Amino acid sequence: MSRIESRSVVLCVWLTLIVLAAYANHFQNDFHFDDFHTVSSNPYIRSLRYIPRFFVDPLLFSTLPDHATYRPIISTSLAIDYWLGYGRSRALARFPFHFSTFVWFIVQLILMFFLFRRIMDAADPHPSNIWTAVLATACYGLHPANAETVNYIIQRADLYSTLGIVASIVWYAAYPEQRKYGWYLLPAVAAFLSKAPALIYPVILLAYVWLFEGHGEPRRDAAGIGRNVIRATLPAFLVTIAGTIFTAKMTPAAYNPGGTSPALYRLTQPRIALHYFKTFFLPTELSADTDWGYVSGPFGLDAWAGYLFVIGLLAVAFYTARRREMRPIAFGIFWFFLAVLPTSMLPLAEVTNDHRMFFPFVGLALSVFWSLRLLLFRKTAQLTLHHSWVRGAVAALVVAMTAEAAGTHHRNIVWKTETSLWHDVTIKSPKNGRGWMNYGITFMPRDYPTALNYLLRAESLYPNYYYGQLNLGICYGGMGRDKEAEAHYQRAIALSPLSAEPYIYYAFWLKSRLRVPEARQQLEAAVRVYPGAIAARHILIQMYFQENKFAELRQMIQETLKLDPRDEVAARYQGLQPGSQNASAADAFSAEGNIGGLPPALQELLGGVKEPAKAAASSPPGTTPEQLLNLSYGYCKGGNYEMCLGLAKQAIEKRPLWAEAYNNAAAAYLAMQRWDEGIQAATQALQIKPDFQDARDNLQYGVTHRQQAVGEGK
Repeated sequence: MSRIESRSVVLCVWLTLIVLAAYANHFQNDFHFDDFHTVSSNPYIRSLRYIPRFFVDPLLFSTLPDHATYRPIISTSLAIDYWLGYGRSRALARFPFHFSTFVWFIVQLILMFFLFRRIMDAADPHPSNIWTAVLATACYGLHPANAETVNYIIQRADLYSTLGIVASIVWYAAYPEQRKYGWYLLPAVAAFLSKAPALIYPVILLAYVWLFEGHGEPRRDAAGIGRNVIRATLPAFLVTIAGTIFTAKMTPAAYNPGGTSPALYRLTQPRIALHYFKTFFLPTELSADTDWGYVSGPFGLDAWAGYLFVIGLLAVAFYTARRREMRPIAFGIFWFFLAVLPTSMLPLAEVTNDHRMFFPFVGLALSVFWSLRLLLFRKTAQLTLHHSWVRGAVAALVVAMTAEAAGTHHRNIVWKTETSLWHDVTIKSPKNGRGWMNYGITFMPRDYPTALNYLLRAESLYPNYYYGQLNLGICYGGMGRDKEAEAHYQRAIALSPLSAEPYIYYAFWLKSRLRVPEARQQLEAAVRVYPGAIAARHILIQMYFQENKFAELRQMIQETLKLDPRDEVAARYQGLQPGSQNASAADAFSAEGNIGGLPPALQELLGGVKEPAKAAASSPPGTTPEQLLNLSYGYCKGGNYEMCLGLAKQAIEKRPLWAEAYNNAAAAYLAMQRWDEGIQAATQALQIKPDFQDARDNLQYGVTHRQQAVGEGK
């Protein structure tokens, strides 16, 4: 590969053009799913000055703390794309994101072509290998399943990590004289900084070295071959071990992958691998958000189908590894399983996602097309394009790839808007409550009754889903049904008391009803549960200024600038003096409609809140009793005694013999003049902790006021 022949260049240009034709209708597609909290509502990608911080502060990746993970390369690329599209219309601003993703996709395809060509030549040199390699790459590039990644902006992480691994192995294979310098590891490191599954890289490299640089049959001088393989791949393993440790340390403690049953999740993954394998040949079940669940059990028929598939395909891999001319099949199968392995071991909220096929399909494309090559002819010298059966096979491949391109074109249309995407989900995955909810959101605010119908359908599937409750609150609020709206806002908070979003949305609703003090309290709660809630901080800064609460304003500005010394809103208000003429400038700044990355739909309380992809719909994020107690105390201090009581009860459920939680409940009851219940709660606190003075004071207060109430005949 020291010299790239002109024919290869021509084929790469041809490959680029046909893939471009398939994706020509995707460049203006909308943001979806995790794009909202990582791209469109993420204030940190809006300035290139944050790029260095992406490498030291993983919380800048997302506005949601439980979704913040360490992917600095991705955040950097998003910041550059935002800069390229800044100041343009919303439709045009999406173009840089899709264009840069597509460019790197083409780069990956070209590198795959050269990697496949080299592997095929190592197995069975023949002039036809160039055509087999380009057809395998074209199949991958046109495959409709890969459109799920190319269209999904934040999932460029799958693309970047896959590209880095392909580039590293190409570099390793093509320039053996440079291996001693370790330059081939640089793309792999970039892959690690894009997405953690790339850390499987050294095992894939080991499979390549073992199969194609082992210098002899695997059964001959096995010990010597093993030593050579280990020696050759040791630098990759050392760098990856360091990368794994570093990535683990950089991942925030609040990060929550979302899995609810690790054992069942892992037992389900062989069945998922079978699903991915089937999808390579027949991609008829593509869905942006599937309704797949766990297998029925370790011995269920669905589980056994997966076990037998994995055993059978691995048997094929080890069998084909024994013969030089069949080793590309083995390497492709090993690639497939190794690429699936990281997401199979870490329990995620969804057991399957279509964008997870992007990485493993590289191996399948190689295996399938090399198998076809061996199936069509075993004696390479006899192959000519004049054979009618060869021409028939080529014609069949052209038809198949045309169908693939048509499928990709259709998936691009599905990903065009939120409405088209979620309508497709409701058809493909009718048991997915999140799909019905997100489809319902697309009708707000133009058609609240229709939206409500779909949101209620989602609630019937996921009754304890805080995003569903939050959107029901927004919908009822838009319809003027305030009692139902407030009930759903409060239930959303009760279901997920450590998430900032329910407080912020509830605050906007309260403010729209002129209940400003209560709105402020909710925003303050949002900051308490998540100090990095920049949107809530920005709104509070504005409210404190307008209400002349200058002590609170100074404190909020200081805290915000401590989190981000370059925060524009905090810096702008810091320059204003109490009572100065600059107040109008501050108001104008806050009225720009996008403070802290809030979508306009949030500020107007018209549209729904988008739910991130990996949230576990059936299992709200866990909270500790201490966190619940602190929240309860904050609400009690702020005068929201219903919320104080609800959170205190949740703390008691988690820790039944906790005097402090009973005391908080007592304080809430007494504040609401529910004397008997307050006396009972304070008494329970004293039974657990007899020397608890606060509980003793509450008990005395309750008894005194109950007697007064009885005496007054209340």
